[in-house]
Amino acid sequence: MPEVSIIIPARNEEANLAACLESLTAQSGVPYGIIVVDDASTDRTREIAQSFAEVQVISPGPLPESCTGKNNALIAGAKQARAPWLLFTDADTVHQPGSLARALAEAKKEQADLLSYSPQQVVVTFTERAVMPVTFADLAAQYPPHKVRDQNSKVIAANGQYILVRRAAYDAVGGHAAVATEILEDVALARLFRHAGHRVYFRYAADAVRTRMYRNWMQLREGWTKNLALLFPQPEFLAFKTVLWWFAAWCSLAFAVTALIGHRRWSLIFAVVWLLAFLRISTAQFSPQNNLLAIALGPPIFAYLLLRSKQAHARGQVSWKGRVYDTAARDDSDRDGKQPAKSISRIEKQDLRTES
Repeated sequence: MPEVSIIIPARNEEANLAACLESLTAQSGVPYGIIVVDDASTDRTREIAQSFAEVQVISPGPLPESCTGKNNALIAGAKQARAPWLLFTDADTVHQPGSLARALAEAKKEQADLLSYSPQQVVVTFTERAVMPVTFADLAAQYPPHKVRDQNSKVIAANGQYILVRRAAYDAVGGHAAVATEILEDVALARLFRHAGHRVYFRYAADAVRTRMYRNWMQLREGWTKNLALLFPQPEFLAFKTVLWWFAAWCSLAFAVTALIGHRRWSLIFAVVWLLAFLRISTAQFSPQNNLLAIALGPPIFAYLLLRSKQAHARGQVSWKGRVYDTAARDDSDRDGKQPAKSISRIEKQDLRTES
């Protein structure tokens, strides 16, 4: 009997799945099983999953009208799993050797019923390198891990790319079936755990897992359009503030250089302002080179994505991986005042698109 059941929802993930499964099948130190839930993929996702003898491949069945595709896959995977611990992880993740055993030991040590890791983010293209550090710096400010770990805090967060849960607690709160309508199901699940009195533990974990979330501009734009308005309570104000500090950083750098050329001591004042902007971006845990590029060009793109996300949710419609989700209107802040929430009224199924 495995101690951990690893559940991977996969929809058109032929570019990512092999590396993910190679890293998971190489884990040691704890008995585990792997379940890949093929969510109506039209590419080689199922074929790749079945090429691993240790992996069980299932289909989630018909997609209910009031459920997101990912939640439907996670529900199916959890029903199939038999272990006392469940690890929900995405197909675009790569797991460090021995990370599963260490994560389980950490969850037990911290007495956590839900342990979630924020993976190291891999960025390759220009837009990834420019946008991702800005986005994750603001996420770190909005959801500081030390506050999330404080069980008395109203700040609640989790990252769906890596969520390890105690099965008994997961079943007690209703699991993903209880958040089936939520587009941001990871945070919603963490909220359920916290409100039920179960301990939530969250941290940045480059030592355990890494991921490349988006491989091109179209994926990045669609993904953040779906999520940003849900992650930040006031996206319009944040967009304005982001552009303002970006402009201030550029002006400070220009004034510092001009003053330095003129041998004026007050050049240091403007240099300090720019340094503060750099330190703020550094909280996102990217390389210094990425941080410099992000400061230079990322904030206006991030502001655009914030406003686009706000407009999409205001219209009541977002899309992801060939499905269009109609979101029902709700207040822009939940009971905690920290996390806006949206629910799905219905799902319009479109032709599936295979990502190249």
